[in-house]
Amino acid sequence: MKRFAFKMYLKKGCEEEYAKRHAAIWPELKQMIKEQGVSDYSIFWDKDTNILFAVQKCDKDTNSQDTTNVDPITQRWWDMMADIMEVNPDNSPVTIPLEELFYLE
Repeated sequence: MKRFAFKMYLKKGCEEEYAKRHAAIWPELKQMIKEQGVSDYSIFWDKDTNILFAVQKCDKDTNSQDTTNVDPITQRWWDMMADIMEVNPDNSPVTIPLEELFYLE
């Protein structure tokens, strides 16, 4: 199982809306993410910088931020989230992969 960590950028003043939308995440999106081999997915918020830090376990070489073959469910989610996050031209979140330097199991 591979771990993938990344950061994203939340727009100022959108913290409550971000949490609200994720509290009501679509069941079909959750199922699709799991079917892609992603599990144990967490997103943390740094209040001082509005940076979101995410980590997920993946049983394949892909992850939930892979933009090569985006399914319609993910695209709809990205479109819905685009107003509260920094995004790319296709509305995928600006995602910066982070290198793992230490892990204790």
